[in-house]
Amino acid sequence: MQPAQPLPPRQPEIPTWTLVTVTYNSAEQLRRHWQSRVPASVRWIVVDNASTDDSREVAAALGAEVIALPSNIGFGAANNVGYAQSDTEFVGFVNPDVSGDWDSLPTLADATRQSGGLLTPQLINHDGSLQPNGRGWPFLLSKVLHRTTDGSRDRSYRRYAKRDEMRSVVWIMGAVVLASRDVFERLDGPWDEWFFVYYEDADICLRARRLGIPTIVAGGVHWRHGWERATSTFNHHAWRREIPSMMKFYARYPLLLSPFMALTQRWLEKGGPR
Repeated sequence: MQPAQPLPPRQPEIPTWTLVTVTYNSAEQLRRHWQSRVPASVRWIVVDNASTDDSREVAAALGAEVIALPSNIGFGAANNVGYAQSDTEFVGFVNPDVSGDWDSLPTLADATRQSGGLLTPQLINHDGSLQPNGRGWPFLLSKVLHRTTDGSRDRSYRRYAKRDEMRSVVWIMGAVVLASRDVFERLDGPWDEWFFVYYEDADICLRARRLGIPTIVAGGVHWRHGWERATSTFNHHAWRREIPSMMKFYARYPLLLSPFMALTQRWLEKGGPR
């Protein structure tokens, strides 16, 4: 009887996803939302925008590759720094206040291949209720009503995906944006660094739309999102950032200033200027 031959060493799993997270004083969010071990199929790159807390140390302890920037260059620019370091078939941009379900990544990869577009899971609140992370046309009036009223009845703007639904929307919140590398390469950036923070998520989806790239909410996958938006209450520093981005956004998309939303929307969806 011949002695048993030793098994060959197991080859390390080659990552298929790179997830990029931008942090700015986000240590508590990382501790709360990123406690589950990131699998070997994922590279997690954290780009830190010169935090004054221990965001960098927390991210490194949780298994991230940390890029420490010497100054705060903004959300989109920092995302692009992380993207430039990625080398996988699929790339995702995921905020520090999101808890991802890693077991769903193969499903999201398949959905991304099939849709050929920008994709997000259906986000949920801590109590399991759905968040409207899919959105309709970002008319200024819609955004004002969304901020100043309940907004829960406006189904044309706040959009959710059912469990069995791949729902096409106009834009998705920047908390989770996923796509194949080929799609992001077509978007040239992929994030527009003209926006320091805010409105870059609507902009990337509208730029994709101009190229015939769809934006999809995958209702069969739920990820939890803390949704700690600074401008939901009056915060001088947050609004000081948002207002310049708002002015840039509507200067780029002036049709979205129209008060005749229904008529303008029908025209845009028939292929009018965007």
